[in-house]
Amino acid sequence: MDLSFLATLESIIDSRAQDATPNSYTAGLLAAGPKRIAQKVGEEGVELAIAAVDGDRDEVLNEAADLVYHMLVLLRSQDVSLHDLVATLESRHRG
Repeated sequence: MDLSFLATLESIIDSRAQDATPNSYTAGLLAAGPKRIAQKVGEEGVELAIAAVDGDRDEVLNEAADLVYHMLVLLRSQDVSLHDLVATLESRHRG
């Protein structure tokens, strides 16, 4: 399984943060600030949970993708990278 697209998506989010264009959803979200981004993360998390309870696999995939995207935007807004996240997960695994 190739997870490299997550790094690509992180780079795209970084690029949109640095070179904000008026029609960029990502740039607008980052400009709105952490409170708005956190709200979107919460919304997507709830939507994912509801899709899982409903047993709708396609909707689970769509909502999970939305959640991961918004989580990456939130991490960017907090100056946290995927590398930082993976390092934390690895350290927890090592116990």
